[in-house]
Amino acid sequence: LRDNRIELVRASWHELSISVSDVSLSDEGQYTCSLFTMPVKTSKAFLTVLGVPEKPQITGFTSPVMEGERMQLTCKTSGSKPAADIRWFKNDKEVKDAKYLKEEDTVRKTFTVSSTLDFLADRSDDGAVVSCRVDHESLNSTPQIAMQVLEIHYTPLVKIISSNSWPEEGQSIVLTCESKGKPVPEPVLWTKDGGELPDPERMVVNGRVLSISFLNKTDNGTYRCEAKNPIGRNSTEYVLIVHDVFNTLLPTTVIPSLTTATVTTNVALTASTTTSATATSIRDPNGLTQTGPDHALIGGIVAVVVFVTLCSIILLGRYLARHKGTYLTNEAKGAEDAPDADTAIINAEGSQVNAEEKKEYFI
Repeated sequence: LRDNRIELVRASWHELSISVSDVSLSDEGQYTCSLFTMPVKTSKAFLTVLGVPEKPQITGFTSPVMEGERMQLTCKTSGSKPAADIRWFKNDKEVKDAKYLKEEDTVRKTFTVSSTLDFLADRSDDGAVVSCRVDHESLNSTPQIAMQVLEIHYTPLVKIISSNSWPEEGQSIVLTCESKGKPVPEPVLWTKDGGELPDPERMVVNGRVLSISFLNKTDNGTYRCEAKNPIGRNSTEYVLIVHDVFNTLLPTTVIPSLTTATVTTNVALTASTTTSATATSIRDPNGLTQTGPDHALIGGIVAVVVFVTLCSIILLGRYLARHKGTYLTNEAKGAEDAPDADTAIINAEGSQVNAEEKKEYFI
């Protein structure tokens, strides 16, 4: 062996040792040690040199990538012997189904290995770290890694958050439009029922926030928040329903009567609601709390009094009608066929004596 990288370490009748520095692939082969005796004795050994893979590189990424586009990332390393192994990871989670390819260099007897990862860009991949890891026995369990941070552009994602789940008349409400996109969306646009906000004094827009004070029934409607960026635009809607204020008990009402009695009535107002798909309240929006007499109740009492009076008059007239008749004196009863009054009285008394008793019964 005649090479400056080969050094004689120890030489004796029993042992011959050499060292090889800066080992290269050309040092691979069969080495022979000979003992010059009669006959000559030899011993052989084959030296295998591992090819250390070069640091991998990721190609195929062009920033930025639009959402929905197909991405092909390729990781490549050369100089490995035997062929190295390549694995893909996304945010420390291994990704399968990558295409693996290896090519052998016939001169150096090393391998060039590449792997291609094919997938569709999604907004969830924005900011994700894709890494390519090369494993080889020459690396002593310390793999070589190449990394690429993904940048995905996508249209805004819009959502409206309400500060009041049950808005009532006279209250306030704050609607917040959350928009997330890349690039960052421009200031959002608020509309109501397809047009501009009708009352700018009560409906104040501050950035992505819409504040409405002193709610009333005219504020009912569909509010739309729209956000856009250079990629596109998106919108969402919120249906506002302003509910009535609940009334529990009206004050005591004193009702004047036609008699000397005073009628005191506690009137309880029961509010009923009808639940629908949109939870719409059907109570009168213009209804006011009654504080004066209940005119309907007064009218009812007056009608009852008039009815009782009419019934009394009818019964009294019927009673009087049933007792009408003609009553004759004794002279009149006996005047028939009597020449004078005395004879008439005598005839009347006689007729009463001889007449049968008659009785009338009124049912």
